[in-house]
Amino acid sequence: MALPNTTSSWMQGLDLPSRLLETSGNDYELYEEDDEFVLSVEMPGFDPGEITVSWEAGVLNVAAEHEDDQRGRRRTYHRRFRFPKDVDDDAIEAEYTNGILEIRLPVQAGATVSGTEIEIKG
Repeated sequence: MALPNTTSSWMQGLDLPSRLLETSGNDYELYEEDDEFVLSVEMPGFDPGEITVSWEAGVLNVAAEHEDDQRGRRRTYHRRFRFPKDVDDDAIEAEYTNGILEIRLPVQAGATVSGTEIEIKG
């Protein structure tokens, strides 16, 4: 019997990408460098005006909607990301270039993972 991947198991409950600090294999990559989180999301075919990025209470929301009248199709995108450290709300930056949305979320000085420390018995 194979054991479950414990890293992804505990992170799934936190709404974090399944492999923090690695390429996710999906449409996004999230890593931490130089005291900031960097999130790159592949969103080809969207215009910057069709993308909405919002931040509230430690959760980043990325949403987009594209209407293709010629083909009679509508594309939507929606993801939420929860971060384990306090982020400087006023310093978050987003840039959309060549189908890639890159969001930089600076970590507040002295920020640590929030929560309660669990005693380890042994």
